[in-house]
Amino acid sequence: MYLKKTKNSKTGRIYLSIAHGYRDKQKGYSTNRTVEKIGYLDELQKQYEDPIAHFKRVAQDMTAKHQDENRPIHIYAESNEQLPLGCDLRMNLGYAAIAKIFHELKLDIFFRNKQRNRNFKYNTYSVMLLLVVSRLLSPSSKKRTFENKARYFERFDFELIDVYRSLSYFAGIAKQVQRHMHEQITAVYGRNTELVYYDVTNYYFEIDKNDADEIDENGVIVHNGLRKKGVSKEHRPDPIVQMGLCMDADGIPIAYDLHPGNTNDVLTLRPMFRELKNNCNLGRVIVVADKGITSGDNIWYMKTTPDHDGYVLSLSVRGATDDFKKYVLEEKGYYHKKKKMPDGTFEYDNSFKIKSRNDVRYIKVSKADGGKMTKAVDERQVIFYSKKYADRAREERAEAINKARDLCANPAKYNRAASYGALKYVNNVDFDKKTGEILTQNGRCPVFNEAKVLEEEKLDGYYVIVTSETNKSDDWIIDTYRGLWEIEESFKITKSELEAKPVFVSREDHINAHFLSCFIALVIARLLEKKVEHAYPLPQILETLNKISCSLEDKNVYLFDHRSEISDAIGKAIGVDFSLRRRRLHEIKNILKLCKN
Repeated sequence: MYLKKTKNSKTGRIYLSIAHGYRDKQKGYSTNRTVEKIGYLDELQKQYEDPIAHFKRVAQDMTAKHQDENRPIHIYAESNEQLPLGCDLRMNLGYAAIAKIFHELKLDIFFRNKQRNRNFKYNTYSVMLLLVVSRLLSPSSKKRTFENKARYFERFDFELIDVYRSLSYFAGIAKQVQRHMHEQITAVYGRNTELVYYDVTNYYFEIDKNDADEIDENGVIVHNGLRKKGVSKEHRPDPIVQMGLCMDADGIPIAYDLHPGNTNDVLTLRPMFRELKNNCNLGRVIVVADKGITSGDNIWYMKTTPDHDGYVLSLSVRGATDDFKKYVLEEKGYYHKKKKMPDGTFEYDNSFKIKSRNDVRYIKVSKADGGKMTKAVDERQVIFYSKKYADRAREERAEAINKARDLCANPAKYNRAASYGALKYVNNVDFDKKTGEILTQNGRCPVFNEAKVLEEEKLDGYYVIVTSETNKSDDWIIDTYRGLWEIEESFKITKSELEAKPVFVSREDHINAHFLSCFIALVIARLLEKKVEHAYPLPQILETLNKISCSLEDKNVYLFDHRSEISDAIGKAIGVDFSLRRRRLHEIKNILKLCKN
């Protein structure tokens, strides 16, 4: 390194910088590159007695440091050296990318500040970092997570009992953590909350009974048990917990909430949306959700908020009025869009058609006394038909129809549980209340409901989207609704890559803390995708982070064995060179230090 002085030909001012001279092997001549820009000499003279001498010493120090970091590594090895029994020398450095985002969101500062007045003998920030890193790279139980903490270059100075103690603490500050993360994402990455996507899923627990409710001396339920049997997305009989998740227009989660497993999806939106609006300063938003959330109460609530929020919701065609079904099935008004053919020309797509209208729809809204009132809402209604959706609906129905036909022919083979999915296509069927078996006495036999099948087939492939945004185009409305796949993908990630289910903790506060760590991990995963410009699927990114690992080769020297296009992209995104075969321990610590600044 040397001090480079560059004179401006027009002003005569001298600019100082530190440069590194080297020989370009490909071009065959010596050149240099600027390592650090310093400033103009006349301005530096106001700060330093002798800027030239000062920055020459700086350049010498940088040279010495560069030479130290790049000096040859000498390895001493014995051919018959044995591994110590039970040792595991493999260490992971890929978690540096996770730590980088964790610290960009200032979660370390948040947790340290929060525990300042608490009598903890351990660092809750460190516990949460381990839980999040493990959830992304090696999902497992809290006990196994603790046992594997030595695979990271991190001082996790706490005991297993401290992990469980932290769970109770995390549960109490879960809402504050979400609010803090939202504020940091808004500040660091930017938030697009014009659209807020919302959906509900559930997670099962391998237990037999529901959690008991808390009941006061008057017999009033003061707290509902969390793990309850309900409508499982995976068709399991186990108790479940409902999770509602909000996501911004870029696919980054905003907040989540948990509900007892027997809570109807439609009842989860308002409490979460109310809290989101109060805590996150979103302004007017347009909520996008599927038909499981569509209800008169939800629509009226959004229309009557102070910001007069909007909605883009799907509507069940089969649950609509007869007049609405008639409008859907009328061919009048439909138009076909053009699609690009392999030869570059455009043709009308006869497998897809759309029509729309602005209309007044009447909805039922709950009154304070438990009754219902009718309200009129101005909406844009977009109806489209897709042959692909129609074919899929028939395929999905086929299994239930086959089971229904077999049930009618062989009722003795079935009971109430085994008849799941088929009963909607069967008439004249009763079950024994104790055994669940089908009753066939007195000539009473199940009958296949052919009319039900024909009625459903007429509406196959038709989809209805209703929105408060009456001035938006059909394309905007359909494209906006299709963005829901992002939130479905997030649920898929939590259940597959993050292995959030089944849940192995049992106390309610521990369950809440488990999902908080999963939420933080999900947000970091989505931001990591954003950093690499969505060039690679998340499973490949996480697999690569796991592979950026090393083994102790000699004293304080670690040997790495993986490099790929993805590891290079991740390294570029977070400012870390993952391409070197060997690194000294102090270099690894410097990388982690930089990722935490």
